[in-house]
Order: sequence, then C-alpha cells, then structure tokens
Amino acid sequence: MADEGFKRKLTAILSADVEGYSRLMGDDEEATVRTLTSYREVLSTLIQQHNGKVLDSPGDNLLAEFVSVVDAVQCSVAVQKEISARNSELPENRRMQFRIGINLGDVIQEEGRIYGDGVNIASRLEGLAEPGGICISKTAFDHIESKLPYGYEFLGDQTVKNIAKPVGAYRVLMQPRVTVAGEPEKEKRLPGRRIPVFIGVATVLVLAIVIGVWQFYVRRPTVKTASEEKMAYPLPDKPSIAVMSFNNMSGDPELDYIGDSISENIISALAKIPYFFVIARNSTFFYKDKQVKVTQIGRELGVRYVLEGSFLKSGEKVRINAQLIDALKGHHVWSETYNRPWTDLLSLIDEITLAVMKPLVEEVGVPWPEKPELGKLTNFDAWLLSSKAVFHGDKMTREDLAKAINLTKQSIDIEPHSKTYGLLANLLMWNARMGWATSPEESMKQAKEMIRKALDMDDSNPIPHLALGQMLLHQKKYNDALAEYQKALDLFPNWDFGHYQLGRALLFSGQPKKAVSAFKEAKRLNPHCSWFFPALLGRAYFHTGRYAEALAEYEEVHKICSRGECNMLFPHIYLAMVYSKLGNDKEASDHMEKALEYNPRFNLEARRSISLFKNKEDTDREIDALRKAGAPEHPPS
Repeated sequence: MADEGFKRKLTAILSADVEGYSRLMGDDEEATVRTLTSYREVLSTLIQQHNGKVLDSPGDNLLAEFVSVVDAVQCSVAVQKEISARNSELPENRRMQFRIGINLGDVIQEEGRIYGDGVNIASRLEGLAEPGGICISKTAFDHIESKLPYGYEFLGDQTVKNIAKPVGAYRVLMQPRVTVAGEPEKEKRLPGRRIPVFIGVATVLVLAIVIGVWQFYVRRPTVKTASEEKMAYPLPDKPSIAVMSFNNMSGDPELDYIGDSISENIISALAKIPYFFVIARNSTFFYKDKQVKVTQIGRELGVRYVLEGSFLKSGEKVRINAQLIDALKGHHVWSETYNRPWTDLLSLIDEITLAVMKPLVEEVGVPWPEKPELGKLTNFDAWLLSSKAVFHGDKMTREDLAKAINLTKQSIDIEPHSKTYGLLANLLMWNARMGWATSPEESMKQAKEMIRKALDMDDSNPIPHLALGQMLLHQKKYNDALAEYQKALDLFPNWDFGHYQLGRALLFSGQPKKAVSAFKEAKRLNPHCSWFFPALLGRAYFHTGRYAEALAEYEEVHKICSRGECNMLFPHIYLAMVYSKLGNDKEASDHMEKALEYNPRFNLEARRSISLFKNKEDTDREIDALRKAGAPEHPPS
C-alpha cells in the first residue's frame, strides 16, 4: 500500500554534473555561470534531439530520462563531443568538463519527477566517470552492446554509496570499436584454459559474421515495417527522407538563414535523384523552433529517415553537428561533428550531403552515382547573398521581396550562375504579378532576359525551365508551358512546386483529371503545404465532378486560412461553390455571405461571375472572378 498513487516505469536515466565546479566558481563566478548556462543549453538541445526529456537541473547537475538506452548513450556521446569542441576555444583553466552516468532501471514517477534506486545508480555511475567521459551500468550495457559503434571497457562490479548490491559498470569508449575491452571477473579463465576459450570466441565471431552477412544481404528488411501503420501517409517504395532546418546555435538570429540554406542545399541535391523520395523544404521548416520528436516528424511526413543538425559560428570557424535517424526504428544511422573554417562551409555541405546519400543509395541497391550533382554556387560570398535572398523571398512581403531581388543581383555580380538567374526571374515575375513593381511590363521583360541567360548558361538547371513555364502559362501558351514544366521535373523529380505548376498548366488547359494527379503528388511531397495546394486540387476535383473530394480540400483551405495564412475570403468562396454543386443551398449562401463580410468590395458583379461556373465548367471565368475578388493565382516559387 506504500506505493499507492505512484506510477512505476522502466526508463533510461542520464545523470550529469560538472567536474571541479566548486574550483571554477571560486576562480570566477560570473564566467562560470555564463559557461554553465551556455553548456546547459547544449545539453538540453541534444537531449531533446535524441528523444529525451530534462527532468531537473539544480546547480551544475542535470537529470534526464530517455525511452531508449540507445538514445541516452548516443546523446551522451554527442554532448561530450560538443562540449570538448567548445572547450577548445576556452583557456585551459576555464574549461568545463561533464561526467555522465547512465542506468536502465525501475523508478517511481510523481508530478514530472522520478525517484528510486534507478536514479541513485545513475548518479553513482556519474561519479565513476572520468571528466569528459561516460559510465553506464551493466543493465544498460546489455541493451546496447551490439547496437552502437562504440567500444566499452568493463570496470568491474563497483560498490557504491547507499546501494545494497555492487553495480556492474562500463566505460564508454567514444571512438568506433568492435570489441568490448575487459570482461567481468567471474567470467575470466585460468591461463591454462585460454586457448580453448579463444577458439570458442573465434568460432562465435565467425558464426556472428556469417549470420550478420546473411541477415544484411539475404534477409535485409525492406523499407516497410510494422510501424508503418502509424504513418499519416503510405511509406514510399523508395528511400524517403526529410531534411530539417539546421538549428542556429550561434546566438545571432541574423544567421538563421544559414541553417535554412544548409538544409535547402542538401534537399536540392538529394531531390534530383529519382530513386529517392525527398520531402519539400516548406514541410520540414514547419517544425522550426518546435519541440517535436523525430519519430513524430517521420510519422507526420510519411518518411523513414530524418536528417537533423545544428551549426555554431564562432569567429571565423563553424562547427556543424549532423545526424541521420531512422524514424521508424528510432535509432541513428549516421552522425558526425565537423569543425572547419567558416569559408569552408560550402565544401562541408557537400560532405554532409554525400554522407547522407550513401546509406540511402545502399538501401535501394543501385550503383553509386559517378558524379553526384550537388548544383550550388561555388563562390562563398555569392552563396551567402543568394541564401539570404531566398530567406527574404520566402516571407512574401513587398519589403522582403525588394530585398531578395537586390541580394540576388549582388550575388550575380560576384558569380553569374544559372540557379541565381532563375531565382531572379521568379522574383521579378512575382513582383510584377503582385503589382509591386514600378513598371510590371519592364519587370517581366527583365525576367525573360534572366531566363534566357540561365538556360544559355546551363540547360540542365530546372529553375529557369520552371520560370519559363510560368511565363508561358501567363501568356496562355499551355502546351509550351507543359513542356517546360516536364523538363523541370525530369531534372528535379522531387520538386513539389514543379508538380504544383504542372497541375496548374493541366487544369488551365482543360485537363483537370491529369491535374488531380499532379496536385496530389505536390501535396505528398509537401504535407504541410500552403493553402493554394489544396485550393487548386479542390478546383481540379470540382471540374471533374468529384464534389465530395473537392469539399474535403476546401475544408483544408479553410483550416489553414483560419490560422492566419491567407485571407478567409477565398475558402468561403470555394466552399460556397462546392456546397452549391452538392445541392446544399443554405451552406452555399452562408459561405457567400461570410465572403462578403471579409471583402465588401466583392460585389454583386463578382458574385454573378462566380455563379457562372456553378453551372458551366469554365476555368477562365473562374480565374477572372477570383482575380476580381483579389485572389492571387499562386505564390512565388
């Protein structure tokens, strides 16, 4: 009855403290507190990234729990590597080293805290760890011995304070090892019996290797697993990945665009490979600054792998942590920490891209590309300017668009590049479409010139093909536009916006059935898409008479716009349309009235225009009516 009201559970416990904390405080209290605050943020971030949770952090101590021992150990290794790298930039007498202990044990949980021997053992193991080291219990070791690429040294059975029985302890050797250093005393043999033991061990190792090879090559599991049932979307029949925006650990928000650009460059390189499935940047950036577990991201986006990381710029140096995670199984496939000069960032992005590409290529069983197309600028200053231009262009405001155009032009002055010419063409066209250009005609003329330069420089770049397609579509040259969009997708098969634009061209050229497929592919690549994706998919359904499916898409538009992402005028118009077709005049009338409330200028004339396509499938009339109401055709690319 003593435990009544308490909840027990088995959990992986991490306990950490600072070695020599009292000495550091005695030498310089303010500097120690600043360093500790910074390092505690590092620990908290890495614990979150490894699916853990900080439970308490009094003074220089920190207590966290993990569902998996694997996650706890991998997190600890990442922590020690990061702290070591940061310490290298401090004077020797100011360096702060953590000791970490890990145990797997039964605990009592009460109001967000945990108690019991499981916690106490983790704390005692922490005391056995060397400064900058990790010590784990035998219970924890038994769960990870063959699951991680680290070595372990058996420290024997340790008698620790307030724990009745001796605790088996192992030191984690953070460099890749395949053998376990040391063995428990009770398992050691007399010298005269070593040869049979070695023979036995060798036999076991040979069998393990044979079985491992057979498992890997013959019984190698496919992408599909039982956990697919929890996926929001069916898992693709090819290696699928989401690349998250790299967290800015530099403390300077002006550098946020760097994390986006690192991710975008990796996405662009991976997305050009037809036997990969790569989620669009808009959907991965949806999770920025949100505390979401990797496994949840994988489920919501319907992918197997998630790449996440962080960067820290310090002076003229940059440090990047990157890790590829199998979101289905919840373990790390690959991780690495890089320390380079700031100006080497471009080559570093290429290294990370190729490192991530390797396990995906091995999974699909195809030859390694002789020369993977990474396709970015080579001049560092030009790349920084174009990256900042994309960052501002994404904000889609008049001021940010002007900044984006100016930054892109500066980038071109340093390094003319097909990609940047294509970007500038898209920005100029959008500026003209929005009515923000001083002379829309001149802006479109400049865009046309940028497209010509881009294609003359590199016809294999998909961006100018897409820009040309948009220009041709605006001129209602539908067949020519379709051809350009198809060229763009042949070069960039995972481009969500390319599929969206292809869908527009198909819809406006009177091929709504084909448009449905293109829009659905766009949404699958970009699950957290903007409102205009479901809006046009709904329109395509509408024109094929699939009104119930159109209603579902328009309700999604309504949900997205309710969060403030677009004018509520548009979802009410769409819902009025489809409810009218479904014969629900009351709902149709209610939504039309709400549309009028949002925009009184949406007058009877425009209202009559809407009624024209209630009874006649005329897309041009629909577009004209929506344009009168102030609806843009689409956002910038």
